[in-house]
Amino acid sequence: MKPDWDKLMDAFAGSATQLVGDVDCTAEGKPLCDAHGIKGFPTIKWGSPDDLTDYSGGRDFKSLETFATENLKPICSPSNIDLCDDDKKAEIVKLQALGEDELTKLIDAEEQKLEDAETNFKAEVQKLQETYQKLQADKEDTIAAVKASGLGLMKSVAAAKKKDVKDEL
Repeated sequence: MKPDWDKLMDAFAGSATQLVGDVDCTAEGKPLCDAHGIKGFPTIKWGSPDDLTDYSGGRDFKSLETFATENLKPICSPSNIDLCDDDKKAEIVKLQALGEDELTKLIDAEEQKLEDAETNFKAEVQKLQETYQKLQADKEDTIAAVKASGLGLMKSVAAAKKKDVKDEL
């Protein structure tokens, strides 16, 4: 993917409104990556620097180029309010009217919802893992018990009986 990404960066290098870049999350870029919740590499994010969105499309040059051409452009935001529809403009004005503490509380509440969702997800996945392990152990115990009960011997006797019947014909 790296050669295609480098080619994409070159293709958009002269753009005044579209930035395509990369960050080394293992070195100097680690604080930036941590701030945006990047846990695995390579991760592609796009959008406003204040609200990056995960990219989940193709990773070949053509897919990346198409996505960048169609999506990397100025978008509705407080700094580009003229690009907003009336509902978004009203929402921005309403949020701008809030005090810093009040806005911070709203942001914290929404971020807490994200953290709660992640915590719940991890807990439920852990339960699934425990259930899987129990089912796997139960299956292995059943297999061992069936084998110990003489299934193999039963199959051998059944096969021998079929052979005897064929030999008699």
